[in-house]
Amino acid sequence: MTASLSAIGRVASERRGADRFRLRFEVHLPHGYEQVWAALTTAEGLRGWLAAAEELQRRIGGRIVLRWLDTGTIATGRITAWDAERVAEYTVTGQGRLRFHLEPPGPEATVLRFTNERAGSDADRLDALAGWHAHFELLAEALQGRPADWERWTDERRRTLRAHYGRQ
Repeated sequence: MTASLSAIGRVASERRGADRFRLRFEVHLPHGYEQVWAALTTAEGLRGWLAAAEELQRRIGGRIVLRWLDTGTIATGRITAWDAERVAEYTVTGQGRLRFHLEPPGPEATVLRFTNERAGSDADRLDALAGWHAHFELLAEALQGRPADWERWTDERRRTLRAHYGRQ
């Protein structure tokens, strides 16, 4: 994988009570927001870096069904925010609230601000930090025309990232 930690700007995580946490990622992408928006909000785009969107009703209240192609996990839920080309938010089982907020600092650059709020233990929080970090690296690759090859995907990068976040 050629994506590096440098594409990931700030990363923050905080406990929200005994059994909840919130993660925040800032990802700097050298692509226009239209391309990034399509990667976050279309079935074809999502498949290249995150999951197969088996159902995706692109509107507030619309149904979403995601099948993670790296683990086989299926998450169902609703689109809880939708501001075309700026904000997409999916609230799904097992993953909680996934909010993608785009800011275009220039015509060929986009800052993605991602928030994930969900239930889980500290171990779940570390797994989520590593998982989202790895998926954002896959997003950077997909935007370069190299979508994830899920048949050849391994969990090695995620394990490395989990160890990294566990030391912090």
